Amino acid sequence: MMKLSVELLLLAFPSLLSAMLLFFRTLFHVSRRASFRVISLSSNSSHPDSLSFNVFNPSSSLTSINAYRISRPFFWFTSFLCIFRLPFVSYSNANNSIEFLDIGSLRKIIQQDLWNDPKIVVLFDSALAPIWVSRILVGLKEDPKLALKFFKWAGSQVGFRHTTESYCIIVHLVFRARMYTDAHDTVKEVIMKNRIDMGFPVCNIFDMLWSTRNICVSGSGVFDVLFSVFVELGLLEEANECFSRMRNFRTLPKARSCNFLLHRLSKSGNGQLVRKFFNDMIGAGIAPSVFTYNVMIDYLCKEGDLENARRLFVQMREMGLSPDVVTYNSLIDGYGKVGSLEEAVSFFNEMKDVGCVPDIITYNGLINCYCKFEKMPRAFEYFSEMKNNGLKPNVVTYSTLIDAFCKEGMMQGAVKLFVDMKRAGLLPNEFTYTSLIDANCKAGNLTEAWKLLNDMLQAGVKLNIVTYTALVDGLCEDGRMIEAEEVFRSMLKDGISPNQQVYTALVHGYIKAERMEDAMKILKQMKECNIKPDLILYGSVIWGLCSQSKLEETKLILKEMKSRGISANPVIYTTIIDAYFKAGKSSDAINLFQEMQDVGVEATVVTYCVLIDGLCKAGIVELAVDYFCRMFSLGLQPNVAVYTSLIDGLSKTNCIKSANKLFDEMQCRGMTPDITAFTALIDGNLKHGNLQEALVFISRMTELAIEFDLHFYTSLVAGFSKCGELRQARKFFNEMIKKGILPEEVLCICLLREYCKRGQLDEAIELKNEMQGMGLITESAAMQFPV
Repeated sequence: MMKLSVELLLLAFPSLLSAMLLFFRTLFHVSRRASFRVISLSSNSSHPDSLSFNVFNPSSSLTSINAYRISRPFFWFTSFLCIFRLPFVSYSNANNSIEFLDIGSLRKIIQQDLWNDPKIVVLFDSALAPIWVSRILVGLKEDPKLALKFFKWAGSQVGFRHTTESYCIIVHLVFRARMYTDAHDTVKEVIMKNRIDMGFPVCNIFDMLWSTRNICVSGSGVFDVLFSVFVELGLLEEANECFSRMRNFRTLPKARSCNFLLHRLSKSGNGQLVRKFFNDMIGAGIAPSVFTYNVMIDYLCKEGDLENARRLFVQMREMGLSPDVVTYNSLIDGYGKVGSLEEAVSFFNEMKDVGCVPDIITYNGLINCYCKFEKMPRAFEYFSEMKNNGLKPNVVTYSTLIDAFCKEGMMQGAVKLFVDMKRAGLLPNEFTYTSLIDANCKAGNLTEAWKLLNDMLQAGVKLNIVTYTALVDGLCEDGRMIEAEEVFRSMLKDGISPNQQVYTALVHGYIKAERMEDAMKILKQMKECNIKPDLILYGSVIWGLCSQSKLEETKLILKEMKSRGISANPVIYTTIIDAYFKAGKSSDAINLFQEMQDVGVEATVVTYCVLIDGLCKAGIVELAVDYFCRMFSLGLQPNVAVYTSLIDGLSKTNCIKSANKLFDEMQCRGMTPDITAFTALIDGNLKHGNLQEALVFISRMTELAIEFDLHFYTSLVAGFSKCGELRQARKFFNEMIKKGILPEEVLCICLLREYCKRGQLDEAIELKNEMQGMGLITESAAMQFPV
């Protein structure tokens, strides 16, 4: 046994040495031009029906292929390992050494499916089986159907895998035989195989296909097949690289195939590659067709690059190509969507002038544009025109008009179109139903929205994310949180992932329902789903927390916003400042206002109003006046609310003259004081005993037809009674009761005390009895005064 092993080693040594020399020669001469193939395939001249295997043959046709300069030591190393293994496998049985393959015998074996024949079996026992398969395929090149049969059988053998080379050989053979479907399927198979294996970049399949092209003259169309399959599989970058290589070898794909890639690129969103490939097509001398220009013009219009779209439109006409309805539709839609309605109409008129008949897409584009920019009458003109021209409106037409009516709040018109649409035999789609449901929800017509939802489900139309959002938002706005939760669960059950709008609607709903904990749970769930809250949602959460005086939680939300790079806006700052004042934390409010200015957020009139009002209520009137004066220097005009807050603050701090002066200033600036301003000023004057001034202000209010409210009457009755003007106080007390404004018990007790205090007991008893009779004071309150 040992002797046999030594003999085999001696037999293998020459081949091993040859293989090593080849390996090192290739490794250190990496700039040498060579093919990617491991072997050279040639017919043996002495045996015309046989194949010989040469590790390296300088006269081989492969040496004439100057394809690429390669530098792949690892590739050659793996090749060497394959050859290194040859002696120990091929010579395992001396009787099985193969010098020649009888192709005639092999044809018979393949034709008769004699797959167990030793001549075939021995091939697949060798590590070089893939190479032998390639040799056999070349030997069968005159019978491509038989070659394909053998190729498929070999590929089905356990443990065997075709090389990229054998794939390329069979592709050439079947393509030359005009077996185009088989060529297409085989190219597709090798691309998918190489994508999975990742051992041979799919774009390099072209290199192998090129290096095997002289096996048979299949023509340049085989490379177009490769290019087309790349596009078909969505390997657009690989297709683009394939095009570049084909261009370098002056073997260009067909214009139709290039248009296919251009179309796929335009839908992929890779704008840079779309433009580049279009320019490469033109540069390579591939004549663009109307379809080519249509793809580019449509893409540019959708991207909003109308200048270049128009340039291509002019260019195609200069080349003698006539724009068709697709060209004009793209331009009409593109210009219309950005509001250039005159330009859109200009293209519409031009297409009619050149004899290009507008189709339903043309009219739908115009109707959509005019609806989008709230020019409904003009949209209906085109609607009528299309019907007069014999074009029947489709679902898109009706849905566009229905959506426009809904957004304008014209529900009757929307419903009429909806009915007309169904009468015409058109089935409303999800967009039609969603527009109507959303409009009804926003209008608070949830009953009607629910009916439409049932119609939609009965018609077998599935709800989309917009429909669910409209329903959730409508229910939340109406305070029907239980139903909103049910809809939300249904959405999840249908496999629709909630978006930011759905979560925002739920958060708003919970905040309105004063269910802040549930709102915070939804916010947490939203973040767990990697949906980032926006500024509006954060603002709503902060408002909800502030309304419940949860200022510590508010600080955490504000900190979270900053960590996400979201800056608080004036509304958020104003909300928190107001909450601080209401919580009695004036210093924190002032500090936050200062922070707001430091980070560059401009305070609004509302912000100053909250600040001044808070300071006045806290008794810090002097600082409030200071901020009031700053408003003018910042170009901000104080409104009635700002003046009223400051007047009230001045009045309560014994600065009645300044309050009166400010009141006059407000009127000089053209502002009409409201009841709050009058109440504050009258209350202040009464407290200072300025009865005449108070009566003058009351007369002004009467002249301005300002209705007196409970707070105003309370100030008048309390003020005049404390000034000793009980007759005047009683007059306003009776007046408010006559108007149906019932005084609070506190005011009644105050008035009774003043009567008692001034010794007018009879009047006090009479008034007390009246109050008791009307149920204005309780028995316990009445007991405080003498009977």
